[in-house]
Amino acid sequence: MYRSHTCGQLRLADTGTSVTLAGWVQTVRKFGSITFIDLRDRYGITQLLFNEELNGKLDEQPLGREFVLQAKGVVNERSKKNANIPTGEIEILVSDFAILNKSAVPPFTIQDDTDGGDDLRMKYRYLDLRRNAVKRNLELRYAVNRAARNYLHENGFMDIETPFLIKSTPEGARDFVVPSRMNAGQFYALPQSPQTFKQLLMVSGYDRYYQIVKCFRDEDLRADRQPEFTQIDCEMAFVEQEDILNMFEGLVRSIFKEVKGIDYSDTIHRMTWEDAMYTYGNDKPDIRFDMKIANLKVPITVFVSRQEELKSSAFGSGETGFAVFDNAETVLAIAVPGASEYTRKQIDELTEWVKRPQIGMQGLVNIRYNADGTLKSSVDKFFNADQLKGIANYTNAQPGDLILILAGREEKTRKATSDLRLLMGTRLGFRKDNEFRLLWVLDFPLFEYAEEDNRWVARHHPFTSPKPDQIATMINNNPVIENAADYLNHPYATIKANAYDMVLNGNEIGGGSIRIYQRELQEKMFAALGMDAEEQQHKFGFLLGAFEYGAPPHGGIAFGFDRLCSILGGSESIRDFIAFPKNNSGRDVMLDAPSAIDAKQFDELQIKLDLK
Repeated sequence: MYRSHTCGQLRLADTGTSVTLAGWVQTVRKFGSITFIDLRDRYGITQLLFNEELNGKLDEQPLGREFVLQAKGVVNERSKKNANIPTGEIEILVSDFAILNKSAVPPFTIQDDTDGGDDLRMKYRYLDLRRNAVKRNLELRYAVNRAARNYLHENGFMDIETPFLIKSTPEGARDFVVPSRMNAGQFYALPQSPQTFKQLLMVSGYDRYYQIVKCFRDEDLRADRQPEFTQIDCEMAFVEQEDILNMFEGLVRSIFKEVKGIDYSDTIHRMTWEDAMYTYGNDKPDIRFDMKIANLKVPITVFVSRQEELKSSAFGSGETGFAVFDNAETVLAIAVPGASEYTRKQIDELTEWVKRPQIGMQGLVNIRYNADGTLKSSVDKFFNADQLKGIANYTNAQPGDLILILAGREEKTRKATSDLRLLMGTRLGFRKDNEFRLLWVLDFPLFEYAEEDNRWVARHHPFTSPKPDQIATMINNNPVIENAADYLNHPYATIKANAYDMVLNGNEIGGGSIRIYQRELQEKMFAALGMDAEEQQHKFGFLLGAFEYGAPPHGGIAFGFDRLCSILGGSESIRDFIAFPKNNSGRDVMLDAPSAIDAKQFDELQIKLDLK
């Protein structure tokens, strides 16, 4: 046998035991007539001691980093113990060894504080995977996978596989397409999710389904996106929204308990989409800290239910004499706790930050609420002391706070204020990696208005049901928008989706909905999205047909598995928790993929490549 124990297994109680270890050479340290070698495997590190006799043999067969080594010997108590590793009280007095394989000099150091950059480590990912930091990430990923499967199994869910070669029905992100050799000129698509299959499984009577499944989207990448990613995909029949929320709160609590040792017993708060957008500026708010947005000027055409607040806002729809505010669609502010001591240089840096193209604002107004109760602003010539105090009161600012104000078009300004809030929360240490806050966001709009096409698009996906009390509104009204400028007055603008997102620390980790299960309503939804009857039948005839054979009420949710792992592991990038990820250009630099294929393969597929 190559080994009797792993390199992380032996302890002081094993002293005197004859053992055989095998692994990779981490370090070699020579001290006169003896040599110490740290031997590493997946489970840990054990120190090997080579005496004078074996030292001579080492001179004949020198060892280098990452050599694969087998060592036989006896467990011995170390004279100088290492409290930093579990095996630090023992060492192996080596009696014999064998080099199982040599290693070239690695392109970077295989240790946590490696000297390898991202590109180099991705090219040699099989070496990067040997590092403890990466190993811990994959161990956490496995633990989340195991915890999810255990919980779902205990609650009656059945793991059912669905196909990867499916029909292309592009509605959101671009599909990855796969040519079919046996069906010339036709293509499969890789699934963006198993959405229609899990609904068909509900029709088939498998009332509790799940998969931890690969999904594929051909979209631009960033830290939390990969062209192929993993979902915890779940569906249940004969359920309402409350059933789904309760079931999957239990799933997340179970994962926290099993993976992180955290008993998340707090109530998981719920917030409507409108409250999230109005108060935090986005639909996945980080509620680990307060710093809520104050709407100093509420737009007339947005947040219809908020219009009463115009009467009590800082200056409502009235004129202030300050053109930047008066001409803006909206004016938003945050009171940053304890930041009144920010220097002029720091505020100038924030101003340049909001002017960056990614943020797109023209400038930043600031009001210092000094510790002595006085107020000093960058717009003193437009606002007197009483007016500044009124703004401070409206933002719930306290002495010592810094009030930051942005003004402009509603959508851009709200996103910029949200980004500014998160930036300040990070800088002031309010967004701690070891603190977790969960939130449900509910009551999303069912539709969004696509101005360029003058039509509705689905905010989630076209299989999401309206709230039960709004189904009649959807069925009984024509989806056509006669007057583009008046789209907010169309009945469809007020329809809420029977949908829900779970948010963790400002990241959407899961989203789902109660599905449409009646053919008439599904056809109405497709029609609202601009599909005529022929297109509906071509793309989704199989689903519409299934709904005629006793489809039950059903709903589900999909969790972003990679993203959940990265948050639990304290990382901003999901790549750190994927064994073989792609880079930001969607390339696997280790395999050099994607790559060209042979001319013979094009001939077999009856495809002609015409690059322009």
